[in-house]
Amino acid sequence: MTTIIVDGREITCANDVTVAAVMLDAGISTFRRSVSGDARGPLCGMGICYECRVTIDGVAHRRACLVTVADGMHVTTVKE
Repeated sequence: MTTIIVDGREITCANDVTVAAVMLDAGISTFRRSVSGDARGPLCGMGICYECRVTIDGVAHRRACLVTVADGMHVTTVKE
């Protein structure tokens, strides 16, 4: 098992899943906001749509559907 931190919340999950899958399973559906302020989240699940972008370990605009979780990973969503 692995533990990641999403917006300060610790989430325990399997080792071989994507950040997007863990977040959705934890009930987190807003990953970022559009330029008009609308909530955005995963759409395609395979890295084409870029709707699942989050900040992972300080690196912005990472596609959560393409990144496998790692123990201690810090994920930040955009909520403003």
